[in-house]
Amino acid sequence: MVDAAPTPKENMGQPVPRIDARLKVTGGARYPADIPVSNLAYGVLVTSTIARGRITALDVEAARATPGIIAVLTENEVKGRIAKPEFGGSNATSIAPLQGADIAHDGEIIALVVGETFEAAREGAMLVHVDYAKETPSTSLYSQGAETVAAVDASKRFKEDPKVGNFDENLAASQVKIEADYFMPTQHHNPIELFSTTAAWNGDELVVYEPSQNVTGWKIEIAKQLKIDPERVRVVSPFIGGAFGSKGPITPRTALVAYAAKLLGRPVRCVVSRMQSFTTMTYRAETRHHIEIGATQDGRITAFKHEGFEVTSRPDPYLVGGTTATALMYNYGSVLTKVSLVKTDRPTPGYMRSPPETPYVYALENAMDEMAVALNMDPVEFRRINDTMVEPIKHRRFTSRSLMTCFDAAASEFRWSERKSEPGSMREGDWLIGMGCATAIYPTNIAPCAVRVRLTADGRVRVQTASHEIGTGIRTVAAQVAAERLGVATEMVDIEMGDTTLPPAPVAGGSNSTASVCSAIMKACDEILDQLFYSASSSKEGALSKARVDEMKVANGEVVSERASEKIADILSRSGEGAIEQYTEFLPEGASPQGVSNLYKGKLEMIGGESGKQAIRFAFGAEFVEVWVHKHTREIRVPRIVGAFAGGRIINPKTARSQLMGGMIWGISSALHEATEFDHREARVVNRDLQDYLVPVNADIKEVTVILVPEVDDKVNPAGVKGLGELGNVGTAAAIASAVYNATGKRVRDLPIRVDTLIGEA
Repeated sequence: MVDAAPTPKENMGQPVPRIDARLKVTGGARYPADIPVSNLAYGVLVTSTIARGRITALDVEAARATPGIIAVLTENEVKGRIAKPEFGGSNATSIAPLQGADIAHDGEIIALVVGETFEAAREGAMLVHVDYAKETPSTSLYSQGAETVAAVDASKRFKEDPKVGNFDENLAASQVKIEADYFMPTQHHNPIELFSTTAAWNGDELVVYEPSQNVTGWKIEIAKQLKIDPERVRVVSPFIGGAFGSKGPITPRTALVAYAAKLLGRPVRCVVSRMQSFTTMTYRAETRHHIEIGATQDGRITAFKHEGFEVTSRPDPYLVGGTTATALMYNYGSVLTKVSLVKTDRPTPGYMRSPPETPYVYALENAMDEMAVALNMDPVEFRRINDTMVEPIKHRRFTSRSLMTCFDAAASEFRWSERKSEPGSMREGDWLIGMGCATAIYPTNIAPCAVRVRLTADGRVRVQTASHEIGTGIRTVAAQVAAERLGVATEMVDIEMGDTTLPPAPVAGGSNSTASVCSAIMKACDEILDQLFYSASSSKEGALSKARVDEMKVANGEVVSERASEKIADILSRSGEGAIEQYTEFLPEGASPQGVSNLYKGKLEMIGGESGKQAIRFAFGAEFVEVWVHKHTREIRVPRIVGAFAGGRIINPKTARSQLMGGMIWGISSALHEATEFDHREARVVNRDLQDYLVPVNADIKEVTVILVPEVDDKVNPAGVKGLGELGNVGTAAAIASAVYNATGKRVRDLPIRVDTLIGEA
């Protein structure tokens, strides 16, 4: 893998190595299931082997008789003691474990076996015998018995289907038209760190160690389900070994494990097996898209229609709803959209890296390539013609839009000019070579956040916030911002995160963490500097006595004015305090005054990039892919991929590149490898392990080039950060599908694209 030529420095921070890198590579970083807890018992889940029906008998006697078994919890043990969760907010699903005999999906939790050792608990779980009255389940979008409902009627989150103008008239008058359906299958997160819950009580006080992207929200929900005061609950999640949305909503098992620990009077740890994670956790919803585009002969889009169909569970209206992004992306002329939810006998889906954009933009960008082919036009130029600074629905401006700058930078690096448009015309021996491109987009989200910053006389800085290190490097960029603002070295900054005893922070999702946390840190540091400068100028002894506050700045551990300077340590020592500590609440523009208070209540107020009244905020990128398809075997290879991305201020180019590179690799995986397979007769997952759930290995990934496009946008938030953790994988699959067409002449609309997809003539 390689990077592009040196990145321009405008609005780019320093590529500081991750401050937690040594801990991670030496095993010093403690993940929740690694945290030592004394007198630990081990829990193993028992899950259903049918997808729809009812339990008629549950025999746990053999399990209870197994040596080393402490308890077997069924509905009888927990009835009335754990409140049934409501879908939404911090909850991924309303389908709760041990709440009745009805089975809602494959792998539903029906018992918890607790043993002195994990091995004993696992053996006991295998001895639980269950009889069912089975019913015929509905598995997917078009299964018999599946119920289709309009999203606007089913989900409170979906206010309306975006539309503008007269689509039917404009389409009829269009000179060139395309119409096609696109499909993205169910996909599962599969983070390397397994899902786990460890619960320990100290009297009436509960501590939960669990990988979480939302410790503050979980604290409130755990208390609600256990019917206790939230102040008696602490959630600890210092490091997370991969999440991608799967560890955002609270899990169905968390309160159950906590109750088991209370019942038994000792801590309980439950690590979910890889196989069980496919059914007890969330996943990317299966979606199908119908797109129609009309355009003039010179390439101007006059009509755009996007219909989406999304799988959800029977009880919960989980919404992907990506038309709220695709409807805004180009100068369409007229727009007509509709989203429908399809209720099936499956677990409730959930957030998975760029949840709406990945499937919906895949369909949009595939269709854009098809229209470019129909027009006999270069795909980049087709997008340039329809680029816009004003979205078509409500005519709001983008605060900044560097899309074509990204296309130009990536096209140059990729050598797009060498591409031949005729399918199959580029070859190397028995290999057909294709090139494709696509747009990447992601809204710039931000949320209320609180931090506590302390500056001490020895020049050290401590930053505390209940945000989350999910592997993106937020600890490092937080340290960089505090160091830069307070004029100290990054090594002098200590970061504390992932604990509900710290000031509340929003969920680590929607690429909002850097913008939210760093904006809060900047505000807190500025308040500290105000106090520091006032103390320096008002002192009768110091070198800065009577100096103008507005002339002061900090650098290298000193406060500096035009005529004099003084060490921060001396100023603080004189004040008698030896430190300045500031608790600060940051409220983004558009947030209610109760924003941080709502976090304490478990309510998140995310200000979405597409929700602005006068302007909207998006990060943009362009991705170019080269594929090789073997003429005879139809084997597919991706020798190189280039992405150029504009995400506002880049605080740390090193961590930003890592995030974008990981996203692009995931995009390759989504296009060519990943799909959760089902037995459609039983609505059960077939490939529930990493042997059969395909992901790329090192041999599948060759040259990955990331270009960071400088962009200054002071309208998005105080930090000028757009966020890019979820941007990198949005356009990749469409670029690969376009490249496959360029290589073979075969248009593939359903993912994943595999050998069997390409067998036969175009």
